[in-house]
Formats: sequence, structure tokens, C-alpha cells
Amino acid sequence: MSSADGGCCGGLISIAPPHAATPMVSATTAEVSRRGTSPRQQATYRMAPRLVDQTSAMSPAVVPAATYRLQFNTSFTFDDATAIVDYLDRLGISHCYASSYFRAVPGSTHGYDVADPTQLNPEIGDRESYDRWVRTLRGHHMGHIIDLVPNHMGIAQSANPWWQDVLENGPSSQYASFFDIDWHPLKVELENKVLLPILGDSYGAVLERQEITLHYVNGAFNAHYFGSVLPIAPGTYDRILEVDADALLAEIGERDDGLELLSILTAIRHLPGREAQTPQARAERNREKEVIKRRLARLTADSPAVLSHIERAVKTLNGERNHPRSFDRLDDLLSAQPYRLAYWRVAAEEINYRRFFDINELAALRMEDPQVFERTHAFAFELLREGCIDGIRIDHVDGLYDPGDYLDRLQARARDVRPDLFSHDRRLYLVVEKILGLDERLPSWPVEGTTGYEFLVRVNGLFVDGRSERAVNEAFERFTRLRAPFREFAYRSKQLILRMSMASELQVLAHGLNRFSERNRHSRDFTLNLLVYAMREIIASFPVYRTYVNGREPDVSAHDRRYIEYAVSEAKRRNPRHPSVVFDFVRGLLLKKADYIPEEAREEHLKFLSKFQQVTSPVTAKGIEDTALYIYNRLVSLNEVGGEPDKFGVTAEALHAWLAERARRWPHALSASSTHDTKRSEDVRARINALSEIAGEWRQAAGRWARINRKARLILDGESYPSRNEEYLLYQTIVGTWPVQPMSGEQEREYCQRITDYMLKTMREAKVFTSWLNPSEPHEQAMTRFVEMVLSPANAAFRRDFGELASRVARYGVYNSLAQLAIKIGAPGVPDFYQGTELWDFSLVDPDNRRPVDYEKRRRLLENLGDPAELLEHPEDGRLKLFATTTMLKARRAAHDLFRCGRYEPLAIDGSAREHVRTFARASTRSRRLPASGGRPRAGGRASSARRA
Repeated sequence: MSSADGGCCGGLISIAPPHAATPMVSATTAEVSRRGTSPRQQATYRMAPRLVDQTSAMSPAVVPAATYRLQFNTSFTFDDATAIVDYLDRLGISHCYASSYFRAVPGSTHGYDVADPTQLNPEIGDRESYDRWVRTLRGHHMGHIIDLVPNHMGIAQSANPWWQDVLENGPSSQYASFFDIDWHPLKVELENKVLLPILGDSYGAVLERQEITLHYVNGAFNAHYFGSVLPIAPGTYDRILEVDADALLAEIGERDDGLELLSILTAIRHLPGREAQTPQARAERNREKEVIKRRLARLTADSPAVLSHIERAVKTLNGERNHPRSFDRLDDLLSAQPYRLAYWRVAAEEINYRRFFDINELAALRMEDPQVFERTHAFAFELLREGCIDGIRIDHVDGLYDPGDYLDRLQARARDVRPDLFSHDRRLYLVVEKILGLDERLPSWPVEGTTGYEFLVRVNGLFVDGRSERAVNEAFERFTRLRAPFREFAYRSKQLILRMSMASELQVLAHGLNRFSERNRHSRDFTLNLLVYAMREIIASFPVYRTYVNGREPDVSAHDRRYIEYAVSEAKRRNPRHPSVVFDFVRGLLLKKADYIPEEAREEHLKFLSKFQQVTSPVTAKGIEDTALYIYNRLVSLNEVGGEPDKFGVTAEALHAWLAERARRWPHALSASSTHDTKRSEDVRARINALSEIAGEWRQAAGRWARINRKARLILDGESYPSRNEEYLLYQTIVGTWPVQPMSGEQEREYCQRITDYMLKTMREAKVFTSWLNPSEPHEQAMTRFVEMVLSPANAAFRRDFGELASRVARYGVYNSLAQLAIKIGAPGVPDFYQGTELWDFSLVDPDNRRPVDYEKRRRLLENLGDPAELLEHPEDGRLKLFATTTMLKARRAAHDLFRCGRYEPLAIDGSAREHVRTFARASTRSRRLPASGGRPRAGGRASSARRA
């Protein structure tokens, strides 16, 4: 808001009592206190040099003022979302940021296993309840952002009709090209088949236990395996119908039903095979197979004799227990299908469809295919056309074949759908889930930025005392006896993933390398094993999730070249005894410098590059996010998605520079502090960060607690268990999550169960003593016992010692949390709130952070916030955080244009408290800037008291 004289006002966000009018601000100075300084200490400020103005050639048609993430599932529906719209409006939210709400696998708790993107999830609500929610949002001048999942689909429980069609028809399915399936894999037995690793035991054992059974329903045959219903290919129906058919035909052969059965058998034999590739052959097969089913359904409805025959045949094929040869016919039938049933453990080495990470139930899509793009996005574009949605969040953009091309097409289709909204200078609000390294920049995509993990990591780092790194290292190393740097844990963890769960993907890449090596006399002697080794080492050394080499640009970008060069040089450094020429060969392919590749192989080369990039991303995610971050427990508040735990703290200068750059390049990106995927909530991290400020006390306390709790340990495999590293994680976890108010007996039990469940998950993710693939019951039972004994109210000595430090850290956590809240709301970007975090939220990684939110409590507290002074003295119930949240959000809403496009200006600090206060301002592009007092303070003049919020 410009002042009357053409200048621009500036000043502090005014946190007014709830009964006061919304403060009028047009520029903002966020005061951020840190390291336990008294709120009454004074600081002075002076203007720092003006940095950068936000500039953009193309702006989004809609820019949210603040988003609020909602997790839809059977326990939180469209009707539930409608009921809280007025509360979110009063809180200061402009847009709901919805989890995926298209039809998912039944019982989905997250929505990322979309089974049908052409309709709403009926477990969340129908179209009427959806429209009611949208109308209610519009009635409060609000909107919502939809979460799209273009990389993969859920295929569990036979819920995906497209996948079921592929299982029925193989390569001739009309949806065969939708999924990223290798129909000609290395294993010849899988030629024109898809591996289906859903069995709980070896195929033969499962078959002979009668766990796989044949069924006939309404003209179609299916194989059932617990919750899975697997279609039998119509071209193999004759194997069932001809079982002991002579007697039946002798009886009815000349009757109409007998002639019809013979005609159906003829039609089955003439059905185009599943290898049919032409559009005409596919269309014929798709048409005729359905005709066969309808004819068979009518025949069995009209002819009891034929129905009885089929029932007998099905019973025969289903075999008899303890008679292995009785299953031969069913084995032959299943072997003739376009899928190969397999033990789930086989997937790591033989799976021939791309997955989301290593999850067999999530099959990857070929979104580079225009037909796949149109079919999967049709319903979303319909909602956009109808004005239901205001923006889109793209899940796992790094999984796509060519993310840049996909995003270009998305914006182009948005313009086609809503030319009234999106034109040459206005585009769809689009953000991507992209995990950036600390020195990595988002490519120049047509998006407003990311979902905000890079913001989270940097702001969180501000509250870690970088001066205490040596003391924190000493505490960690003394307690755990671990001394390797984080990058070593990351490297080892990625190696583990490549060997354990993604060996098949590695083999495919290596065989691709082998085909290229055979084309050149200088590389033809490279053995396959050597190529596998080189590829594994380079991927494990990759410094970012992926590069973005594509066929649209002739050269590799400078950033991508740097990452590839680093990975290859690091792989060579780690392997001095291996011939460097092999690594150089891979380097040449990745950098598009393999001049010996003939023109006819260019497309194959591009495909190899894209597949390589689609592998480095999940390996990095699984290796770092889901393994290394659960092993390296130095200061676990740094162990966050997108974080680099060996980077200890972020200086104010570095944060200022980064935020200024963000204001210029990505002013509308989301600013997250907690998400559905974070390892710990913002309030848990705020507490644990405080340990960096009392590192000496923390080291001594952890040592005392270990001695007190020694009695809870067990001896497993000759070693005391839990490991010291796991115990160190446990103590940080309970410091970060210990309830702020006294617990009842039931609450004690619930808390203990939460921590137990969390520690068991961390053990399995770390993959040191147990894992999801190979669980160790003795270790998991020992951990359960340890947690229960440590947290028992009877453990009085520990409770007394722990309570004093925990209560003090909790108080520091309040200050840290409110300070990071002020940054989130005031800094460049769109502040994003994960559901429920407007109050204190001490949640851990999912499923702990997916617990139901008590919105009635939040509504009640928002309506009765009380006096701010009282809130500061008694922060336990969370009203203080709620008050700060709603007050600052309303200030942001009142000056939306300023926060949307205003400059970011750091303010330099003078005075005794300067080490504990960080300030910045938001200002418009007007020529003059005035502070809130109405005059510019003199250098060295005193500012208002430094607050913690």
C-alpha cells in the first residue's frame, strides 16, 4: 500500500490483541530472536543496502496469500473440509492445498496411489459434496490447489481398471503404452509379460496351498489371490472350457447350446494374439474379447449343462491339497497369461515395470506419451475449466521422463482450457515437489517454484548455533562412537539400495551401456560386470537427485555438467584400482560427448539418458531420505527432506542473500515448515535445534541417561542392544516430543506407543539391524522393551533428570518456533501450513503426522484467544502460536500485493542483542521508505524491544 506522497511505509508487523482491528501494513520487518536471549534485551537496527526487486516476465493468474494442507481420506472427507472453511478463513488462509482426491486404492490414507484419475475418490465424497466444498470456499473468497500425481498409479487390490486391462491383454492392451513396462526384458521368460511380484511365498508353494484359485463370474474367468483379482486372458479360455469337454459335447453337441459353445471356442482360437501391435488388431481384440464374454455369460445363463461343466472344470483346475500333480493344469493356465506371478522378493532383481521408488504397488506412467497425458489429466482440466481449482501441485516431478516438457504441456493445456484466465502474460499457478540440494537451482520451468523444502531447510538452519558444531560433534562421537561424515553414510546407503531393492533397474542400465560399448573398438572389451560396477559407483556418488538432460536442447547445461563431472570424478576417486577409462566412457555418454554413436542410435541414447535420470532420483531418495537420515543422528533436527545434515547451521547473511534471490526469482513458491513428508514437525525441530545452544549440558545429560537406563538393555548376538546410535536418537526424539502438559495414565500409554512405533520405523528404515525386507523380531522386541522401560513412570530417576532439561528446552523451542513462523509469513513466498500446525504440533514422520486434527478445539481457541501477555506467560495450550499465526496472516492478507511482489530487504543490527536478533523488511518499489515511527531512525538509534515472535 503506497503512502499518499508516493513513498512507501515500512515497519514491524503489529501483533495486536484479537479484538483489535487488523493492522494496516505495507512493509514488514520481521524480528527474529534466537539462542535464548531475554525478550527484554534491546537491539538497534539500521537499513542495509537495498537488494533486489522481484521481476517476472510471466505471472500466475492467482497467487495464494497462504495455503493450508489438507490430507483427505476416509476419516477426512469433502464434507469435513467444508465444515472448517469458515475457521480457515478467520485464521487467515486463502487457499486449501489438498492432497490428491481422485479415486485411489480402497482404504488409501494418502491418495498418492491413484487408481482412476478420471473420477473423484468415493471414499472422500461424491461430486455433490465436492461442489459444496468448492462453493463454500468461493463464498469465503477462498480457493484450493489440487495435488496431481503424474508419475505413477496405484495397482493394488485390482482397483486400477487400466492395469487390469494390461494384465488381461498384455502388449495388445489399449493401455499397454500407458505404463512404463519393458516387454522385452533381459529375462527371456518375461518376453511380452509383466512380472507380478505379489505372492507371499514362492509360486509353487502358494499354488499347491490352493491360495491361487480360479473363478468364473458372468462370462469371465479370474484368478484370485487374497485381495487380488487377476483376469484370465480370453485367448486362454479354451484351456478351461475344453477340460473334460467330450462328455458334455456328446450330450449337447447338436443342441443350440452345444453349437454356441463350439462357436465360442472357435472365436477364442481366432482372437488376435496378445502380441498384436497395430491399432486395428488391438481394436479387433478389444472388441471381440468382450463379445466372447457376453456370449459366454448368456450361454451359461441359459444352459445349466454348460454352467455345470464350467463349474466342474474350475474345480478340477483348482486342484487338491496334498496332490501336487493336480495343480498342473492351473499352472499351465497361469503360465499362459500376460503376467508372471512371483514371490514379492523377486522384484528387486527381475521386475520389468518402473515403480515409484521400490514400491511394487505403484506402477510408473509414461507421461511423455501425449495420449497418456491427455487421459490422465482430462478430469483435472475439466475441474479447471469449471473454475473449481486455482492451482496445481505436481508430485514427484523428478520421476518424469522429461519434467520440463511435461510442465510446458501442462501450462499450454491450461491456456487452452481457460484462455480467459491464462494468456501470454498470465499462467496457471503451478508448483512442483522438487528436492533441491543446497547449491542447486530449480531449472527454468514454467512454475512458481517448489513446495518449499529448500525454504524449510534454510530457515531451520538459522536456529542451529553454528559456533557449537565442534561441541555437538564431540557429544555425538563420544556417545555413539561413530565418526564418519554424513556423505559417507549417504554413499553407503545408496549402494545398499542399488544392491537390495533396485538391482533390476541397475542391470537394465548396465545392459544399455553394454550395447553402446559394443559399438566402439575402444570400449568393446568392457565386461558387463565392469559396467554394472561403474554405473553403481557413479549413481551412488551423484550429488543431486537427478539431472535434466533432454532431446530438446543440444547441449548439457552447465549445472548438469557439473553434477555429472562430480559424480564421475568421485567414483574414480573411490575406486583407484578400477580402470578409469570405464568411468570416462560413462561420462561421455552422460554428457552427450560420445561422438561415435551413429545417428540411428541417437534416440536410443536419449532413452538411456532419460532412464538413467529416472534411476538416480529414487536411489537418492531411498538412500538418503529413507536410509541415511535414519542412521546419522548427530543433531536430528537437521535430518530433513532436502537437508544436508553435515551442513551445521545457516548464517543470517546466507539466509538474507537466499531470500533476496527468492524474492527475485521465485516470489510465489511455497514456504513450508511442516509437510506430510517431513521427518519431524517444525515444533519438534525447534526444540532439538536448541540443543545446539547447550551442547555441553546435552552431552552430559545424554551420558547420565544412558547410565540410568543401562538396565533396560539386552544382549543380542553378543552385543548390548539397542545400539548407542539408536539410543542417542531416542533421547533427542523424546526431548523434541515430550508433551508440554502433564499426562494422564492413558496419555502416558499413548505417548509410549507413539515413540515405540516411531523407533521401530526408524530401525527398519536405517536397515542396520532390521528392515522392511528382512525384519528381525529379536531386535524389534528389544527396542520395544527398551522404550517402554525408559518411558515408564516407574523410571523415576530418569524422569527427574530428564524433566528439568526437557522443560527448559521446550521453552527455548517456543521462541524458536514463533521466530521461524514470523519468517515464514513475512519472507518471500507463500506461507504453507500443514494441517493442525497452527497449534503446537509435536508429530514425527508418517504415520504419526497423519493423525486426525481436532478442529473443534482450534475453532474454540481461535474464538477465545485472550490477552497476549497471558499467552506468552502460559504457552502450553498453543494459543500463543495460534495468536501469532492468525495475527500475522491477517496482516499479510491486508497487504497482499506488498507480500506478493514487494522487495526483500535485510536490516542490519546494532546493540548488545545483535547476535540474537534477525530482521528484514518487505517494501514496495516506491522511491522512498519510512519506518513505522514516521521518521527514519538515526544510525545507532534504538529500535523497539526484541521480541521472540
